[in-house]
Amino acid sequence: MFKIIKYSFYDLMRSRWSYVYFAFYFALGFVLLFLNNDINKAVITLMNIIIVLTPLIGTIFGVMYYYNSKEFTELLLAQPIKRNRIFLGQYLGVSFSLALSLVLGLGVPFVIYGLFNSPAIFDFVLLLITGTFLNFIFVALAFNIALSNENRIKGFGYAILMWLFLAVVYDGLFLISLVIFNEYPLDKISLFATMFNPIDLSRILIILKLDISALLGYTGAVFQQFFGTLLGMIISFVVLSFWVILPVGRIALKANKKDF
Repeated sequence: MFKIIKYSFYDLMRSRWSYVYFAFYFALGFVLLFLNNDINKAVITLMNIIIVLTPLIGTIFGVMYYYNSKEFTELLLAQPIKRNRIFLGQYLGVSFSLALSLVLGLGVPFVIYGLFNSPAIFDFVLLLITGTFLNFIFVALAFNIALSNENRIKGFGYAILMWLFLAVVYDGLFLISLVIFNEYPLDKISLFATMFNPIDLSRILIILKLDISALLGYTGAVFQQFFGTLLGMIISFVVLSFWVILPVGRIALKANKKDF
């Protein structure tokens, strides 16, 4: 499996799209720091970009890599290698390469601008950690969709719909339900519903860490009471970990049962 991870990692590192992905974040970091000249403001701006863009890139790369390497995968399946190791190796190779592009692309500009001497270093690290989690989550979800759909068009379509639902539609339905049932106590339900969407959970973690939860009004106060505590942070990262573990587990099970 480690050889497959190594191959997938280097294969994507040689891909021009990996360099484009790295160059985008690299240029974005320098542009934001040049315009704001304030690391704190740059981190707040980056939050809105990473929370939406990283899941989209992870989804597209995951589906693309699965379908483009299908012939090589069939060749590996003819060898005495366990199926789950093949697909888990490919998944980890894709995830690590995208995570490296994200961390280096944003890390280098901020380090040059004096990140280590800024009080915003912990906020920036939290931003990278949540971005990495989202990357691993959505690549895993994309692999699940691709494994379940042999047709490339359907696979891409379902993957984009999945991202669109979690990034946009889920929030809309959530807000509509809060407005309709505003006469009822929805504190615990809101916290529970947030954990069913990794994008929302990551966004709230970063907002609360940046001390701008007042923008969320009463809801922000409720989230602050839970997510703002050490226990809330631990539970949040445990939930994000489950968002990685469960899809990865399904990849292993699906790979063993799927007829190639």
